[in-house]
Amino acid sequence: MSAFRDMNISGAERGSRVTNAIAMASRRTGVDFNYLFNQAKIESSLNPDARASTSSATGLYQFIDQSWLGVINDHGEEHGLGWASSAIGKSSNGRYYVSDPAVRQQILDLRTHPEIASVMAAEHAADNQATLEGQLSREVTSTDLYLAHFLGVGGAAKFLRAHDQNPGASAASVMPAAAAANRWVFYDRNGAPRSLAEVRQRFAEKLGGEGDVLPSSRGSGLPALAENKQVQPADYVRIETARLENRTYPTTAPQPDTARLAYLMLATFGR
Repeated sequence: MSAFRDMNISGAERGSRVTNAIAMASRRTGVDFNYLFNQAKIESSLNPDARASTSSATGLYQFIDQSWLGVINDHGEEHGLGWASSAIGKSSNGRYYVSDPAVRQQILDLRTHPEIASVMAAEHAADNQATLEGQLSREVTSTDLYLAHFLGVGGAAKFLRAHDQNPGASAASVMPAAAAANRWVFYDRNGAPRSLAEVRQRFAEKLGGEGDVLPSSRGSGLPALAENKQVQPADYVRIETARLENRTYPTTAPQPDTARLAYLMLATFGR
């Protein structure tokens, strides 16, 4: 459950804010709007406060804690979140950490901001696309990119190389660990293994069809705002003000230090 509870924001208003947030992320990064929208629809049904019951996955794009800390570490500063990225460290075993528990929670809570979650999801998708295209030596479609989200880039590359060579092969035999964890994807109702082509087609259908090849240049139908990539301080003030005005704190959760959070956001810009 989110640390905040909606009180006065209607479903229509929330949906409009989510759509606008995804459009803003597409413009600022050049990542395809339709892909980002459909990914959020699959992951959270476009609910910014969605939380998984079996993992730490939270927000529009269901980032787990480690994935979120990683993308903030890699891209936070370029989007005005230098206060957050500078607080994140990486241990020798590759795990991300934040020394201050309060700051760590504030960073994780950003997953429920549609504007921030969308732009971070766009950056994450762009990273996955570049890596996947490098490993496959070809352009990728939106379905390929979603497989990178679902299986990880390495897993998607393995899956797609096998698919390109023999689409009729059993997907479970190629990806046994993923199949064991996601039987509903790799096996039908009768327990019969699905082929690589069948698994890929199921994801394509979730995304609304096969999908176009995604431009390697990070281009989209929306013009990228390269000259003004950062989310501006006013955006953060507006977001925090709206949250405080339209939501209340549940009695079972501690109140976050929103004043400190707003200050840290604005301090990034020296204002």
